[in-house]
Amino acid sequence: MQEMGIAGICPGPNLSKRAQQRAVYPYLLRSVTASYPHHVWGIDITYIRLTAGWMYLVAVLDWFSRYVVAWELDQTLAIDFVLLVVDRALARATPDIWNSDQGSHFTSPQYLERLLVRNVRISMDGKGRALDNSFTERLWRTGKYENVYLNDYGTPRAARHGLGQYLDFYNVERPHQALGYRTPAEVYFDPTLVHVEELRPELPSEVLKVG
Repeated sequence: MQEMGIAGICPGPNLSKRAQQRAVYPYLLRSVTASYPHHVWGIDITYIRLTAGWMYLVAVLDWFSRYVVAWELDQTLAIDFVLLVVDRALARATPDIWNSDQGSHFTSPQYLERLLVRNVRISMDGKGRALDNSFTERLWRTGKYENVYLNDYGTPRAARHGLGQYLDFYNVERPHQALGYRTPAEVYFDPTLVHVEELRPELPSEVLKVG
């Protein structure tokens, strides 16, 4: 396997460890189905394997449309890149419910304050219950199998460029069966579901053509 450049696909670093004495909120979505854009957003962090080392990807996903609202890559797990993504997402809109796991980033005061000041209802997965965040977990699986594992990125710059292109494709061009074979962007910016006029100044030109 080493001579042929083959590596097994296995779990990477554990990114969901909670710091002691941090605030934990209940899981609010057990009997709730996301019914419109900005109803439920989920945030999560995953590892991105490079040929030598790791990077870390954080993303905010709109659960109704599967649209990636904001994302960022970093070479460390310092909280700054998570807060940057939270700020980017909240600059676009404010969801009703925001879900995460109980990891130290998502129980930190800096993170929680950003949501509380916007009156967002905070939801957290039950401990050890990855299925509570199944939509974001599905995004990670799809992105890794369709992009990361196929490209075997060698440098952070290559990973950032390649994943940026893939996530644009995922949002704007890749249809989803669960969305009636529409793309996430088509559903997220559907004028019958969301006030797109408030969001359009921040949209890339490709998204403005949708619908």
